[in-house]
Amino acid sequence: MTPFQIELIGMFAAVLTTSAFIPQVYKIWKTKISDGVSLSMYLSMFIGVASWCVYGFLIGSPSVLIANIVAGLLQLMIIYFKLKFK
Repeated sequence: MTPFQIELIGMFAAVLTTSAFIPQVYKIWKTKISDGVSLSMYLSMFIGVASWCVYGFLIGSPSVLIANIVAGLLQLMIIYFKLKFK
């Protein structure tokens, strides 16, 4: 496999795993209810995603970097909504 093909697989995986946060963001935004969301889980996930961003940057992997930037933004939205709609 070429490096480009490998990166395409990474981008595909990134789209699937990152988009998994969208339904949660939408549900909280729409209902204004965040009772079932664990703040500590999303804070922990955000720290992990921020670490993956650093890793993706250091190894020069666009799929790792982009996916984790988007995932981090979605997680920050969930954290914000959790704090706002307490």
